[in-house]
Amino acid sequence: MELLLKEFEVEHKNSSEEALRRWRFAVSVVTNPGLRFRFVADLVKRSEAEKKSRKVQETIQASLSCRKEALQFIAAGGQPEYKLLEEDTEASLGICPDELASIVEEQDIESLKIHGGVEGIARKIHVSLNGGVNTKDLPTRQKNYGFNCFTEKPSKKILMLMWKSLQDFPLIIPVLSAMVSIGLGIPTEGWPKGIYDGLGGIVGMFLVIMVTAICEYKQSLQFMDLDREKKKIFIQVTRDGKRKNVSIYDLVVGDIVHLSIGDQVPADGIYISGYNLLIDKSSLSGENEPANVNEENPFLFSGSKVQDGLGKMLVTTVGMRTKRGKLMETLNEGGEDTTPLQVKLNSVASIIGKIGWTFSVLTFLVLIVRHLVVKALNYEFTKWSSSDALTIVIYFATAVSILDVAIPEAFPLAVTLSLDFAMRKLKEERALVRHLSACETMGSASCICTDKTGTLTTNDMEVDKVWISEKSIDIKGNASDLKSEISGRVLGILLQAIFQNTGSEVVKDDSGKNTILGTPTESALLEFGLLLGGDFDAQCREFKILKVEPFNSVRKKMSVLAALPDGRVRAFCKGASEIILRMCDKIVDCNGEPVFLPEEQVKRITDVIKGFASGALRTLCLAFKDVADASIGNSIPDSGYTLIAVVGIKDPVHPGVKDAVLTCLAAGITVCMVTGDNIYTAEAIARECGILTKDGMAIEGPEFRSMSPEKMKDIIPRIKVMAWSLPSDKHTLVTHLRKTFGEVVAVVTGDGINDAPAFHESDIGLAMDIAGTQVAKDSAGVIILDENFMTIVNVVRWGRAVYINNQKFLQFQLTVIVVALVLHFASACISGSTPLTAVQLLWVNFMDAVGALALATEPPNDELMKRPPVRRGVSFITKAMWRNIVGHSVYQLAVLAILNVDGKRLLNLTGSDASDVLNTLVFNSFVFCQVFNNINCREIEKINIFRGMFDSWIFLGVMVGTVAFQVIMVEFLGDFASTVPLSWQLWSLSVLPGSVSLLVAVILKCIPVERCS
Repeated sequence: MELLLKEFEVEHKNSSEEALRRWRFAVSVVTNPGLRFRFVADLVKRSEAEKKSRKVQETIQASLSCRKEALQFIAAGGQPEYKLLEEDTEASLGICPDELASIVEEQDIESLKIHGGVEGIARKIHVSLNGGVNTKDLPTRQKNYGFNCFTEKPSKKILMLMWKSLQDFPLIIPVLSAMVSIGLGIPTEGWPKGIYDGLGGIVGMFLVIMVTAICEYKQSLQFMDLDREKKKIFIQVTRDGKRKNVSIYDLVVGDIVHLSIGDQVPADGIYISGYNLLIDKSSLSGENEPANVNEENPFLFSGSKVQDGLGKMLVTTVGMRTKRGKLMETLNEGGEDTTPLQVKLNSVASIIGKIGWTFSVLTFLVLIVRHLVVKALNYEFTKWSSSDALTIVIYFATAVSILDVAIPEAFPLAVTLSLDFAMRKLKEERALVRHLSACETMGSASCICTDKTGTLTTNDMEVDKVWISEKSIDIKGNASDLKSEISGRVLGILLQAIFQNTGSEVVKDDSGKNTILGTPTESALLEFGLLLGGDFDAQCREFKILKVEPFNSVRKKMSVLAALPDGRVRAFCKGASEIILRMCDKIVDCNGEPVFLPEEQVKRITDVIKGFASGALRTLCLAFKDVADASIGNSIPDSGYTLIAVVGIKDPVHPGVKDAVLTCLAAGITVCMVTGDNIYTAEAIARECGILTKDGMAIEGPEFRSMSPEKMKDIIPRIKVMAWSLPSDKHTLVTHLRKTFGEVVAVVTGDGINDAPAFHESDIGLAMDIAGTQVAKDSAGVIILDENFMTIVNVVRWGRAVYINNQKFLQFQLTVIVVALVLHFASACISGSTPLTAVQLLWVNFMDAVGALALATEPPNDELMKRPPVRRGVSFITKAMWRNIVGHSVYQLAVLAILNVDGKRLLNLTGSDASDVLNTLVFNSFVFCQVFNNINCREIEKINIFRGMFDSWIFLGVMVGTVAFQVIMVEFLGDFASTVPLSWQLWSLSVLPGSVSLLVAVILKCIPVERCS
């Protein structure tokens, strides 16, 4: 079978449309595509959505290309008129909301100038560019300009889902045959007996449809909950003169939004101020090249992403008025991408379905031929009655019921239920799975490439040590020793370097307490400055920032030019110690005077940096340079700085990280740390976390980049730490791990802002909720809400549970199908009848579906993390599964064949109801064989099948419910289910074959089979 499934291989993500269409075409031959593909992406709708998206992008491109002509038209007096509506006048607005939206959407720079630029727009919408919106005005602004939210698709209605399920071809046929059966049964057998067979078929179909619709409805609700979780995005704004965090869905027109690297632009707006603001508009315009946003190009659009720099924007358009709002109807159209497991199970179902069609047709032909032969032998070939027609209808219904059993619709249901159940449980365990395939992929992960900051560490930083004025001083929350050891002038220069060269801000909350808004590293430095007695607001008032070069992962430094109160200009620089130290040729002495920095002292400072780093501290150097006005130009100096201090920042390791890493190693998952910190800090953290083992190695990014491909291939399996790295280094490492070594790679990012290439190349990306940037979270398959590495291990555990649970269900389902097909075909050929009626077969089909629920929702156990990950290309149906399927099928067929052929004599059944009793006994025995086989399937290779069973309430509930309904069918439904009540002895005999199968399972598992490697 695996050879047949080779055509159905798809990647964990970014599968080609050709591959997706290929397996859909093969599968659709068997059954209704609308039902079979209800849990996967609709490629037709997706194609239509992409066409709409391209059309909108082309419109945006056209608007850009036509700007010149539009400006000429405006200059000629063709500017469109916008009139203030009555409600706008009442609100004292100086500009119509539609006109305001149009200026930004059309990127109409001339109209912007006519209105007085961003300052003029701010005056007309009554907002201060410094103080922002007043909180009391929010309701009025939402009324006049709208809310910053998008129209959502209505949830699917359960009746519509039932109607959709009813359109499945294998369900339509039995419903029609049931109606014909009722029509023929009433005249031949009377009322109410004549309706039992047909009514039973309709009720059975209704149950199957109900289960299918309810499962799909619950899944749609789950995705709505997931969508609500995705929308919990916060951004910094200035309101009431204070900088604060607000949800992007609470933004209003007039808000002053602060943007930094990794942020998503939350609404359409106009640039106010900033430094090197580089915006990626590819999601809107399709342009791959990022654009600089400044006074000449001041327009910003919702959904675009900040690739570099800092900036402030004035919100002018929100919600459905934005360009993104016009694209929203096409976003996420067509559903989720198909997961590899869904493809495999759908493909197995299709292969089995084709076999089922063959058996169904053959069974019907054999029954018809036997009926015709009997009539011919009795010389009744020319005599036909309604009873003959009813017999043919019963034969047809039986054949269709065999087809229903053989077309395992529960296969796609099982994997979707399993993934859905895992997603809900992981959300409770603080992991937000954004895509179905993400959970499944993590179960196969063989390598985790992780950041240091925010993943392994808490990202809760504080200054721990400082080297200044030739002295190394411990801080640890108390700066009194430092203030007593350095002069006032040195302290003043240090505070200037901290407060001027920062992208963060100190604000006071309602209680008057200082709150720092910004990155953890910046916050630690500002907290240190406040601890030294510095006044952040006073310094901001006295100094004027002239130019900023924000920190990014390539520069590894941040620089500013500031005008001092006395008119001088000073450059401040901070960043990676090695880089800043190389830029310095002087050092601040104990009196605060710049003095020459000799080579010997550089070596001593380097030793200080190594000492700090070896203690697991992140090290930064602070420096300054006085600049002559004439030499300012357009750039900040890169050399000639004066070193002020070396700062060691403590970022504690998350509790439990070491245990989590050891769990990964025991599960056959390698963990590799890739960080921009220096190698001494990286090694110290890696040892503390248990990542850097004796056989592992640490390497620096520059050394890695300079290696030949052959050399890389030799050392990559041993790399446990890569320090001083660039985003391109992580991308290269991930690419080699996947393509050269066949690893399933998970990339974990904490505060990383440029991991998009590595995310795209990896099999799955994971982002931290608090430390992670919005760009990273949008690209991730899983968001770790509690920022705990152990949660990543839980995602792996549940991913493995999804995989093994579907293997269990597949083993159970294949056994049922094999036994049902062979038993009925052989019985039809030998006796001219089938042991199970159409209603009974429908009950078996329904039992399969609830069996999917029982096995698909089994919680993970600790044993899952003691086995190696499933490698790429490994057979989904293992040899151990085939051993169990064949063994149990042979056993069940032997028992049921003996009962069916010779049951009357063996059990001494006599009387007019002997055949009915025997048929009921065979039906009961068949069902209990499956009940006990469901228990057997809880473990494919382990003998102890009861471990953890009583912890799974869903499994126990399904088992109890199945047995209870079987009792009702046998004892109380009589003619409806074609059963008769059984004595307690026959009940015991019915249960016996199933219970003996527990011993059969033990014997089978003692037969050695080759493990898949």
